[in-house]
Amino acid sequence: MSREKEAEFKPYHHPAGGWGAAGATAKVLMEQSVLVKGSRGLLAMNQPGGFKCPSCAFPDPDHRKTLEFCENGAKALAHEATKARVTREFFEKYTVTELMERSDYWLEMQGRLTEPMRYDSKSDKYVPVAWEDAFALIGKHLRALESPHQAEFYTSGRTANETAFLYSIFVREFGTNNFPDCSNMCHEPTSRGLPPTIGIGKGTIVMADFEHAEAIFVIGQNTGTNSPRMMTNLVEARKRGVPIVLINPMPERALIRFTEPQDVLQMATFGSTPISSEFVHVRIGGDLAIFKGMMRVLFEAHDAGEDALDMDFIKQHTEGFEALRADVMRYSWEDITRISGVSEEQIRHIAKIYQKSKATIICYGMGITQHQEGSRLVQQIAALLLLRGNFGKPGAGIAPIRGHSNVQGDRTVGIDEKPSQSYLDRVRDAFGFEPPRENGHHVLEALEAMEAGTAKVFIGMGGNFARAVPDTDRSYAAMARLNLTVGVATKLNRGHLVHGKDALILPVVSRSEIIRTEAGEQFVTIEDAMANVTASRGVFEPVTSHVMPETEIVCRMAMATLPHSKTPWDRYMVDYTLIRDKVAEVYPEIYSDFSERIKNPKGFHLEIPPRNRVWKTPNGKANFLPLPGLEVNTPVEDTAMLRLATIRSHDQYNTTIYSNNDRYRGVYNNRLVIFMNRDDMKDRALENGAVIGLETYSDDGYRRYVDGFTILDYPMPRGAIAGYYPELNPLLPLDYYDEISGTPAAKSIPVKIVPSLAAAVPMRIAS
Repeated sequence: MSREKEAEFKPYHHPAGGWGAAGATAKVLMEQSVLVKGSRGLLAMNQPGGFKCPSCAFPDPDHRKTLEFCENGAKALAHEATKARVTREFFEKYTVTELMERSDYWLEMQGRLTEPMRYDSKSDKYVPVAWEDAFALIGKHLRALESPHQAEFYTSGRTANETAFLYSIFVREFGTNNFPDCSNMCHEPTSRGLPPTIGIGKGTIVMADFEHAEAIFVIGQNTGTNSPRMMTNLVEARKRGVPIVLINPMPERALIRFTEPQDVLQMATFGSTPISSEFVHVRIGGDLAIFKGMMRVLFEAHDAGEDALDMDFIKQHTEGFEALRADVMRYSWEDITRISGVSEEQIRHIAKIYQKSKATIICYGMGITQHQEGSRLVQQIAALLLLRGNFGKPGAGIAPIRGHSNVQGDRTVGIDEKPSQSYLDRVRDAFGFEPPRENGHHVLEALEAMEAGTAKVFIGMGGNFARAVPDTDRSYAAMARLNLTVGVATKLNRGHLVHGKDALILPVVSRSEIIRTEAGEQFVTIEDAMANVTASRGVFEPVTSHVMPETEIVCRMAMATLPHSKTPWDRYMVDYTLIRDKVAEVYPEIYSDFSERIKNPKGFHLEIPPRNRVWKTPNGKANFLPLPGLEVNTPVEDTAMLRLATIRSHDQYNTTIYSNNDRYRGVYNNRLVIFMNRDDMKDRALENGAVIGLETYSDDGYRRYVDGFTILDYPMPRGAIAGYYPELNPLLPLDYYDEISGTPAAKSIPVKIVPSLAAAVPMRIAS
């Protein structure tokens, strides 16, 4: 094994960002042979007249700089603009069985898909297929179903508003609300948990609020990897002396110290900014106990006559205050500290930081949402903010940091398996057909239907469904039972290799490429995590003449499936203004004059009622909704049990693997690793670098087991371990999820260590 490929663990002690990020950006552009092209694209990314970054959903600043991208955005663009190609010759070379043996990283590095392909079972290979034949096959399978509910229609967050809207109309005219969506696996607890509390399933802040905040809490979110552009806001806040409290099971490098790559002085002097003023090393699943401890401090301070609660706001705008107080005050500090893993002294300290601040932002990520009580845990964050009136004033609010571009927008324009009746009425009136009224399937329900054999067709608009979902072995077997699988994508991934009896791969025009139709160049729109809607216009020529815009693919699927439809699909696929006019018709309150408002180069902001202290709840109030207890996951009695959190590396975007490195955590050329507390290692007589297997605690009859993982001594809390997904998805049971949202509890899987039988990757452990 060559030196540069040697697997190694070498702790990273430098600031995040800075020259490391600049070097990584240049390296990836060179690796993909797009140094000149990629650099030109980066100048257009997140700029008026350019295209939106295809990675995270963090908003553009109010005052844009010449360069508005981060290291991960550059990686996403480089891999999208790559010179590497997956051609028909590639598919002639490999069977699907052979491709399944390759790593996710290897598949990613093969490049862009170039023409539509169909699975040939005799040769076990994908072969070229004409576009018209591909659509005819889709229509044939869908029309042959006994019920429309036998089809599952998946969406990825990279699907633009126009495409997602038409997809929702096509599927509902077909006759089902089966919309498993990538948000089901990440921020669905936000979408389902917040509406009963504040009336909307979205965050309530805008970018300017960072400038007015007096305290910022970042909970269960690795900002430096998952939304690096947010680091600029945190750096500026720290320079103003704003306390930033980080609550997380893992100390993340970017939230310790960060060098802003666009700060010339810092780069020239190798300077950096310390980010978190307080790091709270919470146990996995201990956040609820911390929140209740903080609330208890506020209640005690209020009783002592201190300015700790905004009682005027509480009396005017909320209900349920006394029930919340009664729940919080029943828990002892002994239980709070035991379950959180945090001392009473530190909880009191951060509660006082919160109490002192007149305007607080609480940001959170999947470290909050991916628990068995994820939706109700989100409600407790909202409750904490409500206690001090931190809605509807500058510098304050709740900020779910969503991890995928337009995952929020897809939901806004109709990708919803539980649509409201009023929305369905508007669809009926706008399009002249009666949409189905019953709820459809989210991701886990779709998998259950596949396993039961009641689902026959799966169509995926982007994403890597098979690799992203839980219970890998069961999910692969379930998808293999389907009659047809369709993957609409830019790159080859494992989701195309786990296929039905018939299967199609349909290549699309990417976010950074120009969309041309008979009506001229078209643009799409994207909604970011703060409800800003902006235009996205590609700047590169399409990878080949045989790729098709996503919107056209949706329209042609509809025409092939619904021959008697009165919806003018042929007009929508060439003129996207017509689509935006229909969006405005279906959503008059938030998308009125869509086509005119989007002409503003900066786009426009959708209405977020809590910003005006308006609560679109049944009682017209913001509601305190207590969550009894201190646990957010089902306890396991075995004292040897560990809680596993699946995480992503710095060189990873969702299931897309850019390299086998994780720079900030010091891991190189190996993804089969487990981060573990050294005392937990000692208790089990394990040494740093030992190779283990892991098994899930489960009583459902399935054995979930992975092997060949190297343990790394890392500052994790006692009882907690972490490792990368999708490699650890086989340990996550299908029935281990948040019941309100259906989101898998991937951040707290109960596991035990078992002896390894595998040949592990040799790994050098640096001192």
